[in-house]
Amino acid sequence: MKTSNRLPAFTLNELLVVLIIIGILVLIALPSLMPLISNARATEAKLQLKHIQLLESNYFLQNSKYSSDLNELGFEQQKLSKDGGEANYKIEILSATNNSFKARATAIVDFNQNGVFDTWEIDQDKNLKEIQKD
Repeated sequence: MKTSNRLPAFTLNELLVVLIIIGILVLIALPSLMPLISNARATEAKLQLKHIQLLESNYFLQNSKYSSDLNELGFEQQKLSKDGGEANYKIEILSATNNSFKARATAIVDFNQNGVFDTWEIDQDKNLKEIQKD
């Protein structure tokens, strides 16, 4: 009597066919998912700018003017992804006077590889708007 030591399993060819099918499905779905991915990443810019607006408001209440210095506000820019960090947006204050300020978050990563970088701005009145859509 001959006994077999083989276990039931998938062959290499069957596994390769399944991987190819999954790859094709991902390629079909990716273009429709790109706007969702961009929106999710834009959340970083929105949250950072809302934080800047809050810091500027607090600074204004104490000093009767807005600041153009992120350090003076107590804001610390996270390490950018191109420098080994996790931040995808560079935060800067464009202008600050006694009565107003404007801050900008500019993407350092071209999320959908079209040559356009996402840009958001906020002002003293919490007007948050997307200046350049990626």
